[in-house]
Amino acid sequence: MRYIVTLIWAFVLGQVVGYLGSALSGGQYNFLVTTEMSLLLGVIVILIASVSSPKKAK
Repeated sequence: MRYIVTLIWAFVLGQVVGYLGSALSGGQYNFLVTTEMSLLLGVIVILIASVSSPKKAK
């Protein structure tokens, strides 16, 4: 469940950053590219979190 929530937040925040970045730079907003980049970054964050979390001692 936490992975789904992470991807949803990555999507939402990525869209906001993409829209504001394109508006401030005078560029054209592209929904598909922003979606791909934000979800890719969300997956990278999930992978880094799973690798860097400390393992529990048995």
